[in-house]
Amino acid sequence: MSIDVAVNNRIGFINLNRPKALNSLSLDMIRAITQTLLLWKDDTDITSVVIQSAHEKGFCAGGDIRFFYTAGQASPQQGSALLEDFFTEEYALNYLIHHYPKPYIAVMDGVVMGGGMGLAQSIATSRIGIVTECTRMAMPEVNIGIFPDVGGSYFLSRVPGKIGIYLGITGDTIGAADALHANLADVFIPSVELPALRDFLSSNAFDDIHAAIREFAAPFTAQIESVESTLMTERDTIDRHFSCTSVPDIMQSLEHDSSLFARSALALMRTRSPLMMCVTLEQIRRGTLMTIADCLRMERSMIRHCFERGEAFEGIRAMVIDKDNAPKWMPASLDDVTPEMVSAFFVPAWPAYVHPLRDLG
Repeated sequence: MSIDVAVNNRIGFINLNRPKALNSLSLDMIRAITQTLLLWKDDTDITSVVIQSAHEKGFCAGGDIRFFYTAGQASPQQGSALLEDFFTEEYALNYLIHHYPKPYIAVMDGVVMGGGMGLAQSIATSRIGIVTECTRMAMPEVNIGIFPDVGGSYFLSRVPGKIGIYLGITGDTIGAADALHANLADVFIPSVELPALRDFLSSNAFDDIHAAIREFAAPFTAQIESVESTLMTERDTIDRHFSCTSVPDIMQSLEHDSSLFARSALALMRTRSPLMMCVTLEQIRRGTLMTIADCLRMERSMIRHCFERGEAFEGIRAMVIDKDNAPKWMPASLDDVTPEMVSAFFVPAWPAYVHPLRDLG
């Protein structure tokens, strides 16, 4: 199962415990987390939920992409019922978390990527996202031929300015100060203080656990405020370049900027899937006016198309299986990405009445 569950002081603790895989989510883990949250949702003896890692290696590195590759190669059509179940149940869990009716505290210490972000993002009235100096946050899916899913079309489209587009298209990794600036986290607590936080939560009575955690974190505010946020410093640069109409236009704009930030962003984009960068730009723009339920339904069709096309398998092969870091993207150049290729990802894979996420909101 790879999760441990405990209840202390009327707080439910979900501890991710798959250290060798940096808590990468398996289908069993998704089911166990979902069942636990559903059990606690209407339990009057549980006032709030904390989700954290049981070890210091990281919060969650995302979905188990080795499983994606193995399961997807299991048939000539590169499809698998288990792969289908994984994404359907993961996205349903993301929806459950987003609308969870009780305070939901995510301790994002260490690696927080992909599916780990899906475990941490919920409505502002319930979420307290905690970051530390060890936080390494990203939606890096374009590096493996996918797109920022798990509700990325929703939460990336709602961060300040064009930061969400920047994070989605480049797959760049950010730290605590950037996460706070982008409203992808709420408070900073040094990692050395996390045991004290757990003791604090387990041994005190709270009328408002949000306020209590903010009060606990208050002494460390100056510490994180002294750390430069690149996203804040480069905000005007990000908004200028990443407001361009298309990915080629963004890259052309970056090419005319000699700053270190622009050169770094351009270098990242040159390693990413040309097609999936274009798909991601369209995805985030569409998500701006969509509900979380509609975003997840859209992404569910998109992920089906993604694996059917094979770009994801090639990206995972190159980065994780063979580790040659030389994916053969199709197409290999942005010049060969057509509007028809991009729009194909947004064609519903099912009629609305049989969509596997039809019962969401």
